Amino acid sequence: MTDFFGTAPRGFEELLAAELRDLGLASARVQRGGVAFTESLAGAYRACLWSRLANRILLPIARFEAQDEQALYTGVQGIDWSAHLGVENTLAVDFTGVRARIDHSRFAQQRVKDAIVDQLRDASGARPTVDTDQPDVRVNVHMMDAAVTVAIDLSGESLHQRGYRRQGRGAPLKENVAVAMLLRGDWPALAAQGGALIDPMCGSGTLLIEAAWMATDTAPGLLRTRFGFHHWRGHDDTLWKPLIDEALERQKRGAEKLPTILGFDQDKEAVAASRDHLRRAGLGDWVPVECAEVGQLQRPADRPSGLVITNPPYGQRLAEQHELVPLYLSLGQTLKTGFTGWRAMVLNGSGCALGLKPERSWQVFNGPIECRLERFELQAGGGEATPAQDLVNRLHKNQRQLKKWLAREAIHAYRVYDADIPEYALAVDVYNSEDGRWLHVQEYAAPATVDTGKAQARLRAALSVLPGALDTSPSKLVYKVRQRQRGGQQVQRLAEQGQYLEVQEGPCRLLVNLTDHLDTGLFLDHRPVRQWIGEQAKDQHFLNLYAYTGAATVHAGLGGAASTTSVDLSKTYLAWLQQNLNRNQLNSPVHALVQADVMGWLQHCDQRYDLIFLDPPSFSSSKRMAGQLDIQRDHVALIQAAAACLSEDGLLIFSTNRKGFKLDPALQEPFSIEDRTAWSIPKDFQRRTWVHGCWFIKPRGLSAV
Repeated sequence: MTDFFGTAPRGFEELLAAELRDLGLASARVQRGGVAFTESLAGAYRACLWSRLANRILLPIARFEAQDEQALYTGVQGIDWSAHLGVENTLAVDFTGVRARIDHSRFAQQRVKDAIVDQLRDASGARPTVDTDQPDVRVNVHMMDAAVTVAIDLSGESLHQRGYRRQGRGAPLKENVAVAMLLRGDWPALAAQGGALIDPMCGSGTLLIEAAWMATDTAPGLLRTRFGFHHWRGHDDTLWKPLIDEALERQKRGAEKLPTILGFDQDKEAVAASRDHLRRAGLGDWVPVECAEVGQLQRPADRPSGLVITNPPYGQRLAEQHELVPLYLSLGQTLKTGFTGWRAMVLNGSGCALGLKPERSWQVFNGPIECRLERFELQAGGGEATPAQDLVNRLHKNQRQLKKWLAREAIHAYRVYDADIPEYALAVDVYNSEDGRWLHVQEYAAPATVDTGKAQARLRAALSVLPGALDTSPSKLVYKVRQRQRGGQQVQRLAEQGQYLEVQEGPCRLLVNLTDHLDTGLFLDHRPVRQWIGEQAKDQHFLNLYAYTGAATVHAGLGGAASTTSVDLSKTYLAWLQQNLNRNQLNSPVHALVQADVMGWLQHCDQRYDLIFLDPPSFSSSKRMAGQLDIQRDHVALIQAAAACLSEDGLLIFSTNRKGFKLDPALQEPFSIEDRTAWSIPKDFQRRTWVHGCWFIKPRGLSAV
C-alpha cells in the first residue's frame, strides 16, 4: 500500500473525499489542499480514471526539510530518479509553496529541474529534455515553510480536462466545478428517479456533458489518451487495462439509463459549441441543444421533478453586473412560475438577485472568480419579501396619477419615475411598442458623499422590483448609467444590437433603440413641442436644426407641411431619420435631409422657412465641425443665424436642456421672446421642471405666437 494525494479546487475537499470513498478508496481523508489516501497503485489509477472532482493525483516519493535553495537541490538529488524516468523521457517540474522558505517559485522550479537532470547526466552522460506542455513525467514539488514534498504527478494534464473540449474555445466553467454543482443539486439521485435536467444558459455545454456522464456511469477519463503515469517507469499496464475494460462495460450498460437532458442558450455560437462538444463526448444524438432565451424556458410536460442548473454570465465591471440584472430576474421569474416541484442550482458570480430565496448556498471559486452556488427548492408561493417597497409604492402611485392622462392623450412612451425618492436615483421610462412593454432605466451618477456599497445595494433592489411593479418582463428592462455628456458622447455607441422598436406618438410611428446609444432616439420631454409643430405645420416650410432622429420632422410632415429640411452632422441619426420618414410614408423629395455642421450651414442658407425648431446639444464637438459648441456661450450667434432664415412672420422655437442655462438679455432688443418652458414640460416630467427650457422667438415688429 502506498500514500497518494488528490488535489481539488478550493472548497471541494469534502466532496472529493466522499467521491473517492464511493470509488472504493476507503482510506480517503481530508487534508489541507486536498485528500490523502493510502491504496494500491490500482487504486490510484482508478482515481485518475473515475474522479470527476480531482485536479491531480500525486504519488509522494520523498519528504525532507530545506532551509534554502542548496538544501532543496541536495534533497532532490537524494532521490533515485532512474526509478521514475530515463534520459529518453521529457520532464516538467511544478512548484507550489505556502510560506515557503524559497519565495521565488520559478527559481525553485529551476533548481529542482537541475537536480534531476544533473543526477541522470552524471550517471549516463546524457540528460532528459524539458517539455512544459506535455512531458512524459511531471514532477510536483510543494513547500510549506521548510517542509518539502516531492511527488510524481500521475495525472499529467489536470484531470478536469476530459478531452471533449476543443482547444481555443473559452471555458468559463471548469468541468470539476460543474460536477460540484451537480452533486450539490443531488443530480445522481434525481437522475436515478427519472428526473430531467435543463441548462437554460448552457454556454459550451459543460454541465450537460458532466450530467450525462454521471447519469450513464461514464468514467470522465475515458476520452483521455494521455495520463502522467503512461511514461513513468513505475507504471504497471496490467493494472490499468482491466480498469479501462470495466469502464467501457459500465458505460455501455449506463447508456440505457440516460434521462432527459436539455440545453438552451440565446447565443447561436454557444449553441454550436455545445453541440460540437456533445458530439465529441459521444452524446450528440442524445442531448439536444436549442437557441432560446431564458424567458422562453418550459419544463417537459411529462417530468414533474428535475433540476434546472446553470452558470449565468458574471460581468466583471460594475456596469456589466447591473446590465445582467434583467437576465437574473428573468431566470428567477421563469423558475418561480414554470418549475414548481423542481430544484434549481445557480452559480452566481455577479451578486444579482433572482427574486427567490436560496434554500442553501456555498462559496465556490470558479478559477479566480469568487461565486455563490445557490440552491433553490421551487415550491408554490416561494420567493423573497419584496425589497424596495417604498419604490414600488411610488411607482404604483405615479402610474395611477398618469393613467387617465395617458389614455386621454394616447401616449405610449412616457416617464413614470424620475428620482422621486433620493435613495433611488433613477429615471424610468416606459415604451409601449408593438413588441410589448419595455423599460428604459437610467441611473443618475451618485454624488461622492453617498456610500458606494449602500448605493449599489439599493440600485440592485430597485432593478429587481421594477419589472414586477410595472408589469414588464425582466428581459425587457434596459439599464444604463446616465452621466454628463461631452462632445460626441451622445452619438457614441454603447452596443451593436441593432434592435429597433416602433412606438406611437400621436399620428407618428417612430423608431427607438433602447440599447445601442445613451439616448433612445426620442426625447420624451419634448412631446408637447413636437405635437404643437404638427398642429401648426400645414402648408408651412419647416426647418429642423440638430434634427437628431427627426421626430419633429415626422410630426410636421404628417401635419401637412409644404416642405421639411432636417440638418444634422451625424450620418447615423440622419439614416435613422430617413427610416422614420419611410415608416410614415413621407419618403418624398419635399422632405430633405442635410448632413452638415448646423452653424456653418446657416451661414450659407439662402432659403426662408416659416417654422424653425432649434434644439442644439449643450456641448458638441466633431472633426467635421469648426470648433466646439457650448450652447451657453454660443446661443446668441446661433439664434441670430437661425432667425435670419425665417420668412416674414416666421417663428423660431429654441430649446435647450443645459441645466442652469440663462438666455442672454441682449436678445431682447432685436427679438420678441416668449418663455414657453412651463407649457412645454409634459405632465410626466413635471417632477423635474428644469429638464429643458423653451422659447418662442420672432424678430421685433412681429408678435410671438
